Amino acid sequence: MNCLTPQAAEIVEKRRESENIFTFRLRFCAEEARRSFSFSPGQFNMIYAFGVGDVAITIVSDPDDMETLDHTIRTVGNVTQALGRLEKGDVVGLRGPFGSTWPLEEIRGKDVMILTGGLGCAPTLGALHYLIRRRESYGAIKIIHGIKAPRDLIYQKKFREWEKTPNTEVHLTVDKPARGWKHKIGLVTHLLKDVAFDAAKTVVMMCGPEIMMRLSLKELIYRGIAPERIYLALERNMKCALGFCGHCQFGPHFICKDGPILRYDRIREIFHLKEV
Repeated sequence: MNCLTPQAAEIVEKRRESENIFTFRLRFCAEEARRSFSFSPGQFNMIYAFGVGDVAITIVSDPDDMETLDHTIRTVGNVTQALGRLEKGDVVGLRGPFGSTWPLEEIRGKDVMILTGGLGCAPTLGALHYLIRRRESYGAIKIIHGIKAPRDLIYQKKFREWEKTPNTEVHLTVDKPARGWKHKIGLVTHLLKDVAFDAAKTVVMMCGPEIMMRLSLKELIYRGIAPERIYLALERNMKCALGFCGHCQFGPHFICKDGPILRYDRIREIFHLKEV
């Protein structure tokens, strides 16, 4: 597939996750495109709303399920609002995949911590599908997720399924609880302090607001997680997805081609600088 030319993809399902978040299940219209496409968890596609523009969206489905591709989208700008008006049967443009991946093969046998906030759980969803499907290949899995309010909890069915998976813990917290909330209350960084883990065996995959990640990093390092075993998913304004336009430059890196998954020890110095 030509990474500069969008391929037509039909919306075969649209799921409403919350008031302004939805998930598209897309299927390439051309059989050749379906056969030639492959990706690894952590990578993203550029989804094109015809006549409006395109936007970088993480692929959240399992790479073994290649007939369709899932993308979770939040309506925050012109392109995502245009995508939000589309329904099942409509067609979008799709090009990709782009970017780096979670180190899932390298960490076989290790314990895994998935630490996320808000919609930050979306970039880790493909990795979780991969881990759960190959559960016997990994140690303990700890899923830690924080949101502002219960109505912001997306993938509720999946969280319930993960809770029932052997040797897997799910820890949820909310800033502002509502009636019926049965989990923790407070910031995800506070919840992290109550979660037990073996620092020598644990690899961390993290995504969410950068202030949340910075504070979580302090706690993780303090408790013995080595910087080279922490991976971050970063967001920037990705336009071309090929490192040409410079919109997503992050110090010496371009998030679209060097990221969005970056190992913490390789970006530690610039990650803590404001406005980078």
